[in-house]
Amino acid sequence: RQLHQRIQYLEANRYHKWMVQIRRIKKIFFKKKSPGTGTLKRMLQFIRFLFSQAGFGIFRKIVSKALKHLYLWVEKRPVEIVYLNETNNHGIYNYHNWIVNKLNQKQLEESYEVEKSEIKEQPLLSIIMPVYNPPLRLLKEAIESVIAQLYPHWELCIADDCSPNPKVRKLLRAYAAKDQRIKVVYRTENGHISAASNSALAIAQGKYIVLMDHDDVITSHCLWEVVKAIQNNHQPDILYSDEDKIDENHFHQSAYFKPDWSPDHFLAKNYMGHVCVIKKTIIDQIGGFRLGFEGSQDYDLLLRATECTQRIVHIPKVLYHWRIHSLSAAKGEDVKPYAYIAAKKALEETLIRRGLSGKVKYLSGLRGYTIDFDVVKEDLVSIIIPTKDQTELLRNAVDSILEKTSYSNYEIIILNNNSTSEQLPNFLQEYTQRFPDKVRAVDAHFPFNFSKLMNLGASLSAGKYLLLLNNDVEVIDEHWLTHMVSYAQQGHIGAVGARLLYPDDTIQHAGVIIGLGGIAGHAFTGQYRDEPGYFNLIQSVTNFSAVTAACLMVKKSLFDEVGGMDETFEVEYNDVDFCLQLRKAGYYNVYLPQVELYHYESATRGHPHQSKSSYERHVREMALFKEKWQSIIDRDPFYNPNLHVGVHNFTMDLNA
Repeated sequence: RQLHQRIQYLEANRYHKWMVQIRRIKKIFFKKKSPGTGTLKRMLQFIRFLFSQAGFGIFRKIVSKALKHLYLWVEKRPVEIVYLNETNNHGIYNYHNWIVNKLNQKQLEESYEVEKSEIKEQPLLSIIMPVYNPPLRLLKEAIESVIAQLYPHWELCIADDCSPNPKVRKLLRAYAAKDQRIKVVYRTENGHISAASNSALAIAQGKYIVLMDHDDVITSHCLWEVVKAIQNNHQPDILYSDEDKIDENHFHQSAYFKPDWSPDHFLAKNYMGHVCVIKKTIIDQIGGFRLGFEGSQDYDLLLRATECTQRIVHIPKVLYHWRIHSLSAAKGEDVKPYAYIAAKKALEETLIRRGLSGKVKYLSGLRGYTIDFDVVKEDLVSIIIPTKDQTELLRNAVDSILEKTSYSNYEIIILNNNSTSEQLPNFLQEYTQRFPDKVRAVDAHFPFNFSKLMNLGASLSAGKYLLLLNNDVEVIDEHWLTHMVSYAQQGHIGAVGARLLYPDDTIQHAGVIIGLGGIAGHAFTGQYRDEPGYFNLIQSVTNFSAVTAACLMVKKSLFDEVGGMDETFEVEYNDVDFCLQLRKAGYYNVYLPQVELYHYESATRGHPHQSKSSYERHVREMALFKEKWQSIIDRDPFYNPNLHVGVHNFTMDLNA
């Protein structure tokens, strides 16, 4: 009996389970024939088992790294698997395969030969590389990636910041002797990265400056894509591309597919990152890099540069590989904490330069920044709420505004659209008498048309700002209106939107993506409010093409400027169309995560396709929207074309 108990104990032990699995794997590896897909799945399941059993962080890292190498071995096999440490929902191993295929050197060379005759002007590009004591292998790979460029008209301007390792200088001298396009200046004292970058700038002669770190890698077609973008976009002043991270084993991960120029999101973090190209005249105008901003010197430079120009172009291709190693900021936020302090300082000085007042705060986990702008003047806000019956929902909405709003100068205009209940007139009479300076009620006796209702409300309003608000929302935070006004008051801002939550604290709305689901859809629907989302977008102030009119603020003057809402969109797409009209007029729409409301969606009107007539109207409005905005449906400038239009969470499109 004791022996039997001992055997049972051993069989239940996790190490015994490992050994059973290892014996199975040994049989696979010692077979002469190559393992099939089913076998590979079992191998990956075994590693997942190890990962789940591992009790120590270091062992989990070892297992994760083993899995990475296993995928490199079988990278061309179509294995379906749930990946470990999945964050972007498209699989880090699928991405690695995707980018490796995109960077097929033969295909890139063939494309270059076909395209090079079409480029009329081929400017000299100066790559600026400050160097300080990097691992020699990584420095060599960085320089080799420049030498491997398909586009030949470049110079690599290196400033060695007095590296203590003498082999660094020997390596740089060897490369300078090997290629005359490589120019090196050797600083006599260490001045840190800003000073070293300025030393490299001093020897640059190119029309455009390309920023590059001493341990990163650029793709072989990087500069060629830059030159094409320069010609195709009428000589822009600033260009940037998408990027990913690459470890010391050349494994690609964490692809960052960025939006086009988004000025408000840029104040939340330096999303431009790499590769970044700036016209030299702009850099000369602003005085180059500033000392005292080390770690975020590029961010400070770009904040100042973007104040000189709006001619900014995004290249939606991964052209830069940010190196992950123990001393790199790509490794994690805690590697260079001084960089975040410098970035906050750069933002604070940006506010001063731009004549804005506010407080810069860190986002949780050092994932960026948020700015609480001061309201210059507490002008009147006209809150327009359409309703049909649903007295209790409306009461909840109005009570939450009256009880939880710290911003005092507002009026509530309730549009009674064909209500038939007995309770609503009593409610309206009660509240207009109790709050005569705050609440007004207006009868709107015509068939439901959301656009017409909003136009009516705007015509009756006295406020400088309009707030379009559904009757099925509930205010959560007292500063919600203050935050919205603080953005709406800024000259470049069009529509200001909020984060709307379902009652279970999952997201209903966090910005609108054009083309999502075929026409337009809400970002991050169904994710929890506290999740970061794709590169912390859920928690960051972000520019979108549109925001929902369930809670939308806009200056009344801008509402009138674009002609209000298009009344041919009776029920659907009216808010999206309105936002796109603001974009067409040159204004930026913005999503504010710090403004949260609960939204009891469609509680009033029901599903838009519940009858034949409503479905026919849906088809008609969808066709009208497509006719009007097909170019934006095809390419939303605030949603990268490498991302999938079939999901809400910024998953990459592996077929892009």
